[in-house]
Amino acid sequence: MLLCGLPGAGKTTLAKRLVQELSAVRLCPDEWLAGMGLDLFDNEARERVERCLWQHAQALLAAGAVVILENGFWERTERDEKRLLARAAGAAVELHHLQVPIEELERRIALRNDEPGSAVLTAELLRSCHDQFEPPTQGELDLFDAPLFDDRS
Repeated sequence: MLLCGLPGAGKTTLAKRLVQELSAVRLCPDEWLAGMGLDLFDNEARERVERCLWQHAQALLAAGAVVILENGFWERTERDEKRLLARAAGAAVELHHLQVPIEELERRIALRNDEPGSAVLTAELLRSCHDQFEPPTQGELDLFDAPLFDDRS
């Protein structure tokens, strides 16, 4: 399962709920980076962590686990790659796009910035992320398997 969305969209909240509901394994690059004391905005470190987590996800999928990748998946090429590789491994692949208006993202990020230990994300950086984000089209969403749950809640 791929969770797609910008910072503050609710990916972590949804993923934690689904871990309980689906007995899934959640893999979150932000938490791994933070846990290793690495900068969340270090692109090289992020790429290395995401590669390691993908290898781990493949082993979990081969063992029959439900895996939730909480990478954000901002680009279609990345979503296509993961869908095709997971399918080649015999896994069903869902994409859940969490769409939230930029004003609400800014509100949520401001609240999160006040939490102890949280990586501070400025409104300017969030808007830059928003400009880089490539939302999935309906045609792309149709390439994925039907969800195991109703994500409209």
